[in-house]
Amino acid sequence: MLFTAFEPSGDDHASIVIKELRARNPYLPIYAWGGPKMARAGATLIERTTDDGVMGVPGIRKIIEHVRINRRIEEWLDKTRIAAHVPVDSPDANFPICRMVKARGGRVVHMVAPQLWAWREGRINKLRALTDLVLCVLPFEESWFLSRKVPARFIGHPLFNAPVDTTALARLVGAWPRGSPSVALMPGSRPGEIERCWPLLIDAYKRLRQDFPQAMGVVPVVHEMVQDQLHRIANELGGWPENVYVVSGNTDAAIAWCDFALVASGTVTLQVARQIKPMVTFYPASPALRVPYGLFGRWVFKTAYFTLPNLIANRAVVPELAPHFGDGHALTVGAYRLMRQPGYADAQCAGLREIIGKFDGKACGPLAAESIEQVIGLR
Repeated sequence: MLFTAFEPSGDDHASIVIKELRARNPYLPIYAWGGPKMARAGATLIERTTDDGVMGVPGIRKIIEHVRINRRIEEWLDKTRIAAHVPVDSPDANFPICRMVKARGGRVVHMVAPQLWAWREGRINKLRALTDLVLCVLPFEESWFLSRKVPARFIGHPLFNAPVDTTALARLVGAWPRGSPSVALMPGSRPGEIERCWPLLIDAYKRLRQDFPQAMGVVPVVHEMVQDQLHRIANELGGWPENVYVVSGNTDAAIAWCDFALVASGTVTLQVARQIKPMVTFYPASPALRVPYGLFGRWVFKTAYFTLPNLIANRAVVPELAPHFGDGHALTVGAYRLMRQPGYADAQCAGLREIIGKFDGKACGPLAAESIEQVIGLR
């Protein structure tokens, strides 16, 4: 069996399934082009490919790199017979590999459905030809793919594979200093995201402190190397914001600590929702794209919402500024509404509870492993 992942999130998601497969089938050969978590879960790592994920359209350097990786994978497939390939997210990177596997008679089970419901729906024919099953991590995806004759199963999201240890988190953050308010500032994890999102969060936080001088912020980062980038951007904008601290490798603790979060739109919005914390979400776009988006956006993007909680609910549970063409003012206004508008934060929390309830009883790891076993005939 072969897993391929090309982003840090893919390493996370695949490792959950590999660990489950290894527990259920101790002698099953599992190989991977992926990351360290996949290796620790029990896969034989052939190449490490998850360190430098790209969001959106990749540059020429990344395209050339993937061409070379594909060539090495093809050579490996010529020597190694596999029963199944599990591509994890990253459809543009994984589709060529799926084609190689199908040409050699292997099965393909997609882990994390390509977001064709959002844009580039024309790729549905390609997906249909290159998959035996799509494992869906969002509740509405199963029916969307099935209605288009693509085999699909909703398995739940990897974030909900295990419950949050609220007791341990409360013990940890109980020693942290608190502000009034305490705000989680979440600029994303990829370098490109941070370049675009961190300046807006700095601006919004500084505006907030003008009326709330006791405010305090925490920035959760995936690893300590990100801190250098955060400090460089802040220094270019006049210096590090007062009473803002960075925590590494503990996003759940930062969410448990905060009163509300200002969040770059992405998977982390579900992580915030899981702890029923109010949030304002955003995703900045270049001002040069304002006019083109107004003219063509509704044809390119097929959904009314961008933020995952709103997509799942099919309504505006959380405020989203996406795409956002301005400065931090609108983010600050959203924060003020959470703090001062009666019932506003409570209504959002009620909506988040409804969204999280859709994942009840869905343990992603066991369901994904069971589905893969069925496709290759182990169960």
